[in-house]
Amino acid sequence: MPDLSRRSLIATGLVAGTAGSTMGSAALGRVVPAAAGGAAPKPWGATPSPRQLAWHMREQYAFVHFAMNTFTDKEWGYGDEDPKLFDPTDFDADQIVAAAKAGGLKGIILTAKHHDGFCLWPTMLTEHCIRNAPYKGGKGDIVGEMSAACKRGGIPFAIYLSPWDRNHADYGRPAYVDYFRKQIVELCTRYGTLFEFWFDGANGGDGYYGGARETRRIDAPKYYDWPRTIALVHQHQPMACTFDPLGADIRWVGNEDGVAGDPCWPTMPNHPYVQSEGNSGVRGAELWWPAETNTSIRPGWFYHADEDSKVKSPERLVQFYDESVARGTNMNLNLPPDRRGRIPDQDMAVLTSFGNAIRASFANDLAKAAVASASATRGPAFAPGRVLDGNRDTYWSTPDTVTTPTLTLDLPPGRSFDLIRLREYLPLGVRVTRFAVDAEMGGRWQELATHECIGAQRIIRLGTPVTARRIRLRILDAPACPAISEVSLFRSVAPVPVAPARSGDRTILSTRAWSIVTATAPGAQALLDDDTATAWTMPAPAAGSPASVTLDLAATRTLAGFSLTPSRAVMAKTAPPRGYVAETSLDGVRWQPAAEGEFANIAYALATQRIPFAGPREARYLRLRFAATAIPAERLAIAGIGAFTTPR
Repeated sequence: MPDLSRRSLIATGLVAGTAGSTMGSAALGRVVPAAAGGAAPKPWGATPSPRQLAWHMREQYAFVHFAMNTFTDKEWGYGDEDPKLFDPTDFDADQIVAAAKAGGLKGIILTAKHHDGFCLWPTMLTEHCIRNAPYKGGKGDIVGEMSAACKRGGIPFAIYLSPWDRNHADYGRPAYVDYFRKQIVELCTRYGTLFEFWFDGANGGDGYYGGARETRRIDAPKYYDWPRTIALVHQHQPMACTFDPLGADIRWVGNEDGVAGDPCWPTMPNHPYVQSEGNSGVRGAELWWPAETNTSIRPGWFYHADEDSKVKSPERLVQFYDESVARGTNMNLNLPPDRRGRIPDQDMAVLTSFGNAIRASFANDLAKAAVASASATRGPAFAPGRVLDGNRDTYWSTPDTVTTPTLTLDLPPGRSFDLIRLREYLPLGVRVTRFAVDAEMGGRWQELATHECIGAQRIIRLGTPVTARRIRLRILDAPACPAISEVSLFRSVAPVPVAPARSGDRTILSTRAWSIVTATAPGAQALLDDDTATAWTMPAPAAGSPASVTLDLAATRTLAGFSLTPSRAVMAKTAPPRGYVAETSLDGVRWQPAAEGEFANIAYALATQRIPFAGPREARYLRLRFAATAIPAERLAIAGIGAFTTPR
C-alpha cells in the first residue's frame, strides 16, 4: 500500500482545541470553548473526523441486499446471469423505507452492485445492468428510486458497491480499476448526499469474467490503491464514511453475526486489518477506525423463500442491539426484499415490534430532575450537571491531574430502572479505560456493573430493574481526565412477541421424518432439528479422512439439490466446511455422484448454501462428505442439512 495513510486522508477533519461545538446537530466535532470556569481539556489519543462523528450519531441503519441473487436464489452470483432474470413484480422503495423506519433504523445502504457485477442503475459503462432487464421496460433505476424514497421518508441514503466483479472481462487487470472508479463517480454524483460508501472485502476468485470462466487472484490493497479510491469518494461525497479497508473511516467488526467485542474500542493500529483486532479494537492505538456491526434479519443476506420461517425474533434483535449499539458500535441490520421488491410481512412485523420496544425503552430518561455532584470538577463550564442536560456537546470534566473521580446522581424517589446509558464527548477522544456503576439501595452502596470503554456510548442492561436513591459512576482507570457528556437511566420495554411464519416455498422438503444412517461423529441428529442454534460439531477433518453423514429421507423423493446451513453460534476455533461431495442412492448400497464443489463465502457470510444438482433425480438416501474446514480451525460445525425438489 502507498505511504499515504488514513491519518493523512482525514487530517483536515481532526478536532482542534477551541471553537464552539454543534456535535448534537451537525456533528462537526469542535471542542467546547474555554469559559470562566477554566479551559477545556486537550484531546487525548486518536480523535474522530467530522464525518466519523456524524456516523457515530446514526447508531443503527439498514442494509438492503436486493439484486440478481434475489432472483437466482443465490448468495453469490457467478457473473453469467442473464439480465432478463431481474424483474421485480411490485418494487416499492417507499415500503422498504417504511420498514426501516418501523425498526428505528436511521438510514439505508443499498447494494448497487454485488459480486456478480449486475448494476441496479442504468449505467452506460456495462451491458450487465438494469437497462437490459425487463423491469420498467429497461427504464428502471433501483438506486434512483431508493434514493428518492429515502429523501421522501426523511432518512439518509448510502451505497454498497462490490469491488469484486465476476462478470467483467478485465477484472484483475488495470482496465477494471478504471471502470470501477468510474462506477464510484457515477454513484457519488447522481444520487444526492450519501452517508456511507461500502466496499466489500470479498475480492478475487472464480468467475465468468466475460466468458473466460476462470479463477483470478489479486492483491487488493495494491490493486485498488485504496487511499486513492477512498479519496475519490470523499472528493464527491466529503461526509460519506467509507467501509472497510485500511484508509477507510469505519471498519468491519470481524463477524457477520452482529456481535461486537466487549469492550469494542474505536481505535486501531495503522496497519492492515487483523480480524482479532477488528472485533475488539486496540486501546490507545493511533487511528480512529470505529467498528460497524452487521448481520441479517434472516440467515442469508438475500431473500430466499425457504427462510420465511427463519426470520429473527424481535427479542433476538434486542439482543443484537445490546451486542452492537450498546457497545458503542453502529448496527447495520440487513433487510432483504423479496422478488416482488418489498419487505415481507413477517420481517415487517418483527421490525415494528423491535422498533417500538427500543423507542419505548428510551423514551423517558429517569435521571431527569436528579441532582449531580462529583468528587472533582474542572469549573462551571464542566460541572457535573452537564451529564443531565441532554446536550451531547457539553460534558463534565475534572482538572487534568484528576483521572479517577466519581460522579453521583441523587435521584427523585421511586425511580426504577434497568438500563444505564453513558456517553463520552468524542471530540476529546476515548478517555475512560475502565469504570464501575454503583447504586445506593437501602442505605448501602452496591456495585451494579464494571466495564471497559465508554466511548460513543455504553448501555448497561441489568438483569432486573432496581430502585435506587442514588447512583454513582466511578472512573477506575483513565490516562486523562474524563469528559462525560451523558448519564441517563431508563426502564426497558419488552418487544411484543411475533409468531414464527411458515415457509412459503413448496419445493423445500420437510426433514421431520428424516433420520441419520451413519455419521463420523455423534450428535448428527442436530442437522435435522430445524434449529440453527444447535449444531453437529466434530474435530476438523484430516487429510484423507473427511467428515461424512448419510441421511435416510424416509421415502423415495425427487431431489433437485441439497442445502447446508452453517452454525451462526460464536464458537472459538470452529468453522463450517469448505466444500462438499454429494451422492444419492435409492437403496443405500449403490451410490451416484450428485454434486461436488466449494461453498461460497461460507466462513463469513454463514448463510444457508443451496446446491443444485445437474438435474432432478430419484433418491431415498443422501450422503455428504466434507474434506476440510473453510478456514483453519480445530473443529467443524454444521447447523442443518436440507433438500429441495422441483417446482410443482
